[in-house]
Parts: sequence; C-alpha cells; structure tokens
Amino acid sequence: MGFINNAKANMATDEARKAYANGQHVLVYKFIEANKTSSTTAPMTGIGEQIQAVEAEGWALANMAAAESKTLGGERIGLVCLFRRR
Repeated sequence: MGFINNAKANMATDEARKAYANGQHVLVYKFIEANKTSSTTAPMTGIGEQIQAVEAEGWALANMAAAESKTLGGERIGLVCLFRRR
C-alpha cells in the first residue's frame, strides 16, 4: 500500500477510535478512490485496507453504497460505509 493509502488508512483508524471513545455505536465513513479508469474489473486500490483498518478497531461493515463521478483527471469512486460496533 502506498504512502497516500497508508495515510488514509491511518486517518480511518483514528476516526474509528474517536467514535468508539465518544460512545458511538454507529460510524458512517466515506472512502474515495481516484481511478484512472474504472472500465475494468479490478481491486479498488487502498479501499479494502481502509475498511480493514476500521474493522480492526472493533467495527463491522453493515451497509455500503457507491457512487462514481467522472472528472478531467479521471474517475472518482466514493463508498459510503455504515459500520456498527461488534
């Protein structure tokens, strides 16, 4: 995982810890992947690792929704994930 994806995973971990420390039982988190092309089936770079980082803090992915937008710099895919405490 590259520097940017590591930073994103670390940020997700920090937010998951804060939510738990604040007594939250539900965490909604948005993950963004910038992709040169999404016309092929392939792993979403860094997204799996970021979700795993949140789950490592005791959260379980309950629901997920996706959206895709095209920009001049490529395509961006956003995942909105709802996590619940295990």
